[in-house]
Amino acid sequence: MKDGGAASVLSAHERRKRAVLGPSIQIDPQFSYYRDRSAESVADEIALAGYRIVHYFVVNEQVVFQPLIDAFHDRGISVWAMVIGNGTYSTERFPEEWPSWQMELLKKVDDGFRRFSHFCEPYRQWKKASLARLVAEYAFDGIEIAEPYFPEWGGIERGVYGDVGPHARRAFRERYGIEMPNFRNPDASNYYLRDRETYDRWVQFRVDAVNDFLDELINGDGGVRQTRPDILVATWSIAVDAGPESIGKLREDQGLDAPSMIAKVRPDMHVLQTHWPDWTRNDLPADYVKRYLPFVEQIRRPIPELPLAVQTDIGSHRNMIRNRKWLDTFADTAAQVGFDTWTAYEYHLGGYIYDECPMPLSATRKSQSEIVVSFSKRIDEKTATNADHYTVWIDGQPVCPRWDSISVDGNRVMLRSGRLPSGGFDLELSRIQDAPDRRLYKNTHANIIPDGTKVSVLEVP
Repeated sequence: MKDGGAASVLSAHERRKRAVLGPSIQIDPQFSYYRDRSAESVADEIALAGYRIVHYFVVNEQVVFQPLIDAFHDRGISVWAMVIGNGTYSTERFPEEWPSWQMELLKKVDDGFRRFSHFCEPYRQWKKASLARLVAEYAFDGIEIAEPYFPEWGGIERGVYGDVGPHARRAFRERYGIEMPNFRNPDASNYYLRDRETYDRWVQFRVDAVNDFLDELINGDGGVRQTRPDILVATWSIAVDAGPESIGKLREDQGLDAPSMIAKVRPDMHVLQTHWPDWTRNDLPADYVKRYLPFVEQIRRPIPELPLAVQTDIGSHRNMIRNRKWLDTFADTAAQVGFDTWTAYEYHLGGYIYDECPMPLSATRKSQSEIVVSFSKRIDEKTATNADHYTVWIDGQPVCPRWDSISVDGNRVMLRSGRLPSGGFDLELSRIQDAPDRRLYKNTHANIIPDGTKVSVLEVP
């Protein structure tokens, strides 16, 4: 992850070739960290961090920020559109009938996420048209449907299990001519633990539903591939370190069977998402993906040539924020296990945002009078616009030119002065802080640039 930050003009074909190899990062532009700054500054920060692949979390396919895609492309960064398959966090601009699409769980869950039924044909068709419009209107290099599965790990015991509503009931009856298993009444003749034959059919029924749903969205008439034959496609399933029965339990609880999913959809890459029993652990070792080898082997045996990725979480909960050392070890281990690429949710949630000092990584001379300094992270506007925090050094002597203007754009500061030398010089920076108010967890300390930090400024081109 030590690639340089210089802009790189790549063709769409070249970007897509690179989109399945090397480190990548997930970005959710809805977070405060990405607001009130230019798209170019976001792309600049990600490029300086060494990433050449971004997974843009499209929370709502109706709301996409095109300038951000363009800015990433201008830096030679491949951009995947990552959408959620089994529901949505936002129903903004959805059709009025969306409430009728919802799946039913064993108990009512009010967590802000709307879960939609794989068996609801109006939802399937709307989702397919929505994704087709997304890839037609926006120049994403790839599209991936994350979380296409059913809820939930240990869901029957916890009540967070579905779909057990009318859409699923009708589809099961049409396929098998019998009623779906009963999950609520132990005395029922078709209780899932009593009528194992029906329950086994139900498990396969759910696996087929996940695979058919993805196949319809990607390969169906009017779907993604028909709309954008050139676009890359990635499928997602889950991995978890829960003992030798993990693969079978995911199939049973959540309808996930990666080899059959891949065979059905024919993706260009498959992603193993770290499941919440793992990523929520505050003591999760950085090399934990070694325990995901059975999942890798399950896929590699029938499909050895398919690029594989693994996804981790680096800070969604305060108790499990991962620092840079942890992330570097994770990346090294992923390569050792045989993954072609890895990604993490989400860039600005990592521990480096909380515990590392902002550092100037480049200084670009735009003209005789204008310099743009790019930092490793978003910086505080008040401390960064203080003229006393900048000193020009020429031939070993400090000079304090009068700055005509200083402005901040995310991780960048723009300095203008008509009194700058045309030759090269060093720029010393002091007392500039990062931006704790833009973090997910706000009541954390600011980090200050080390005293004596300098960056070289070249002569006027």
